[in-house]
Order: sequence, then C-alpha cells, then structure tokens
Amino acid sequence: MSAVRSRFPEIQFDHFQSNIEGELIDALQSAESNIYRGIIFNPGGYTHTSVAIADAIAAIPLPVLEVHISNLYGREDFRQVSLTAIHCIGVIQGLGVSVYALAALYFKELYKPT
Repeated sequence: MSAVRSRFPEIQFDHFQSNIEGELIDALQSAESNIYRGIIFNPGGYTHTSVAIADAIAAIPLPVLEVHISNLYGREDFRQVSLTAIHCIGVIQGLGVSVYALAALYFKELYKPT
C-alpha cells in the first residue's frame, strides 16, 4: 500500500485488513460516501464463498472495485467464480500488486459517477 500512497500523494487512502468476514462487512457498511470516492477491495478467499460480503457490497452507495493479485481464471475451478464481482463496478486481476495502483488510477482519473 505504501507504493500506491507514494505514487498518488494527492489521494488520501485509508487501509483496512482483516481475516474476519464480519469485520470486512462492518468496514464496508461503515464507509461514508461523503468521505470516500470509492472502495478498492480484495476479498481474498471470501470472493468465492461469501454471500454476506456480496450482499454488503450491493447494499452500500459507494462504488467498489474488486482487485486480485493473482489471475482467478488461472487457478482452480472453484476460484474462478466470484460471488462479489457482480456487485462491483469492475475487477482488476492477475497483474500482481500493481492492481492496487491501477484501481487508484481508475478512481482518480477515469471514474465518472452516474
């Protein structure tokens, strides 16, 4: 995350990481649209298993951009299904940690609220 912060010093980032599904849901639900422009979210293994996280993304007003360091389509069959992506504005994957900088660039320069 520090590489992304240094590349985009004009953007204020908040960072949250947890291995606990409920804490991730709480963080999504508590993000305020008057403070944040969007959420860059790597749901990790919950991508393929968490209906609850998918529902939380669907219920919040902020756009969520899903990111994955690895290419899901190059992994096991069950990992090629994302329950969360359907509720996101897009997915960036398979490009290593650069997915975070690409997501920040998207929100900075390309995202146009509808």
